[in-house]
Amino acid sequence: MSAEVLKYTREQVETLEIAPGTVHENLEGWVPTLANEDDLRVALEKAFDYRGDVTLTLKSGEKFEAYIFNRQTGATLADSYVQYFTPSAPEKRKVSYADIARLEFSGKDRAAGKHWEDWVKAYNEKKAAGEKNIALLPDKLD
Repeated sequence: MSAEVLKYTREQVETLEIAPGTVHENLEGWVPTLANEDDLRVALEKAFDYRGDVTLTLKSGEKFEAYIFNRQTGATLADSYVQYFTPSAPEKRKVSYADIARLEFSGKDRAAGKHWEDWVKAYNEKKAAGEKNIALLPDKLD
């Protein structure tokens, strides 16, 4: 293989390395209408991607705030579930899709307005200014 085949400009490499990201909707405060099974499945998929707490109301009347970190979708609502943490209990919990009556995107979206490119830019600016011991760190939570 010739050396020319392996030569890339910095711009070409950066173009190859940067994949398009996911477009995040502003879901904070949204209360989806759960008129049918598809509505519930779509809303719970969005809740899984959401980086904040949601409030779940179950058909039993129980209502709680939770952070959804996993989901398993099955052929039916009864075969599908979400796994979550609550602020009051450290252990993982799960609830069947079939038991959910209402979903509210009630917590602050921790990822809203945060972009990888912004972090890299801030890092490069600190580096160019001669700062030492710099790293790309997440923002502090409120």
